Amino acid sequence: MSNCETLPERNGKPAKEESLLARVAEKAVEWTGSTFAFTVASLTIVVWAVTGPMFGYSDTWQLVINTGTTIVTFLMVFLLQRAQNKDSQAIHLKLNELVAATTGSSNRLIDAECLTEKEMELLRTHYKRLVELAEREEDLTKSHSVEEAAERQSTKSRARAGSGAGKNSRSSKNGAQSRNGQRKKR
Repeated sequence: MSNCETLPERNGKPAKEESLLARVAEKAVEWTGSTFAFTVASLTIVVWAVTGPMFGYSDTWQLVINTGTTIVTFLMVFLLQRAQNKDSQAIHLKLNELVAATTGSSNRLIDAECLTEKEMELLRTHYKRLVELAEREEDLTKSHSVEEAAERQSTKSRARAGSGAGKNSRSSKNGAQSRNGQRKKR
């Protein structure tokens, strides 16, 4: 049972329905993942094993199960890949929406799956740097992006290098920034 509903009309035009083949594949994926399908497969193996002595464990008897399992496996590879691709695309779309809608998030993560391996490694390095900067913070929730974290860390480093006389004023200023950051998140 799919939890998907038919799409509503968009801009006065009816939503496109999936092809017959796509609907059949969806139902097959749904059915093969059910308890009933597992039971049928298990009973098939039991019946095959029980009939072994009746057929004298012949080559034909073995060929029947080998052929059957090969065909089922071959088809299931494509059905499972289709289901995984569809789920993966849906997850990417949902994550893209969250990244796009979240204030302070880095929009370069939208469609990150389309980046080359080199670009992904570069982003991974940036986020490792973000973790390093966040570990230096007393409050790990202060930073939202690599750029913001680097800017805050530079400001703090400059402030620490300056005189120690303004220590109390910096603390109250950082507290105000933290409260402002909390308001922005909400």
